[in-house]
Amino acid sequence: MNFQRKRDFMKDFFPVLHTAALFSGISDEELSAMLSCLGARIETFPKGSRLLRAGDAVEAVGLVLAGSALIVQEDTWGNRNILSKAMPGQTFAEVFACAPGAVLNVSVEAESAVTVMFLHIRRVLSVCPSACSHHSRIIRNLLGELAEKNLRLNEKLTHMSQRTTRAKLMSYFSAEAQRRGGYEFDIPFSRQQLADYLGVERSGLSVELGKMRDEGLLDFHKSHFLLKVPED
Repeated sequence: MNFQRKRDFMKDFFPVLHTAALFSGISDEELSAMLSCLGARIETFPKGSRLLRAGDAVEAVGLVLAGSALIVQEDTWGNRNILSKAMPGQTFAEVFACAPGAVLNVSVEAESAVTVMFLHIRRVLSVCPSACSHHSRIIRNLLGELAEKNLRLNEKLTHMSQRTTRAKLMSYFSAEAQRRGGYEFDIPFSRQQLADYLGVERSGLSVELGKMRDEGLLDFHKSHFLLKVPED
């Protein structure tokens, strides 16, 4: 692909890039200049494939352009723990890429067919000779993303530290309601994925959700939930 065709291909994804926190406050003109400077490359992966594997050393930040990817931790016996899900406009592997010599202790897998832009971390963190303002901005944006990921991880640890499946579900749903600013929302996980995220058995999770619905605590259809709280 020649340079002009590559630039035109990149521009097809500008609407998604503008939704990404990493490129917040950056114009089309600045994006065009930055992507080459940052060593951007685009790859597409089929559903179920591994984008990155535990044990890999990474030198690039991944940003989902289309589809979705799961960040998964697995033990020697194949037990899965879903840490998070990356949707269009969201990044992954930035923590490991920013730590020199670090290797992944997670894998990234394509939940669906997924298209990803990879950005070379050294080019992201090294301000170009002209010290352009948009490059400084992306570094600030990356720092904000790292802080947000840390908060989300702490939130997940709070959910998983609860003693029962019901308490884990209530902790998770309460956090989602607070984040969305309302009691009705969609979650990004299937039942199995939610069980893997909270560290519980799927059968027990499904039973507990049914009990909570019967007790009038919530209602749901697939991944859509409505929390029912006592009226004052």
